[in-house]
Amino acid sequence: MTDTKHPIIIVAGTDTDVGKTVFAAALTHALGAYYWKPVQAGFDPDETGRMCSDGDRAARLGAIPAERRVPDAYSLQTPCSPHLAAEIDGVAIDPDALELPQVDGPLVVEMAGGLMVPLNRETTFLDVIARWNAPVVLVARTKLGTINHSLLSIEALRRREIPIIGIAFMGEEVADSERTICEMAGVKRLGRIDPLDPLTHESLAAAFAKTFDAADFGGAA
Repeated sequence: MTDTKHPIIIVAGTDTDVGKTVFAAALTHALGAYYWKPVQAGFDPDETGRMCSDGDRAARLGAIPAERRVPDAYSLQTPCSPHLAAEIDGVAIDPDALELPQVDGPLVVEMAGGLMVPLNRETTFLDVIARWNAPVVLVARTKLGTINHSLLSIEALRRREIPIIGIAFMGEEVADSERTICEMAGVKRLGRIDPLDPLTHESLAAAFAKTFDAADFGGAA
């Protein structure tokens, strides 16, 4: 793990499309942090039709100024798992070269997909997180299947002795699922963000402040 006096928080998900980017944007804003997505694979159109990355979306939703956005280490064009996207794009991802950037403030790192997403044919994101040894916020959806995905992800983190700050839920309230995951795994329920319409910087900041306590993240490093 890179030495720093500021908190470093890894935002990892139980799966793809669980809301990591939305949560990471909200957390970055709440902490006045820097934002970094090590590997971007594929681009999606925004509301105006402009193709954008997860970092672009996080910057907009979190009102993250350009000087607090760390450039992606790898920016891949093909929208699929990073290992395959890199092969298709003719890029060799070197996991050992992924080092936590030195920044003058808290750092929020948004991973891609789930913990076991491969970077190449030998290395997963979980391997890299274990090397960093930085604390993780696990983001989980509240839909059917979340108990299994969440418990498996927590078990994987603990097998590598990776510190877990807690779990952040994204979606409509499913109280029993949230309670079951936190009680069975013995992890802290950090909060939940409801589906937002419209999803804007203002609505996201208000939703985060309503159910999350920024103090839970301030001493993460």
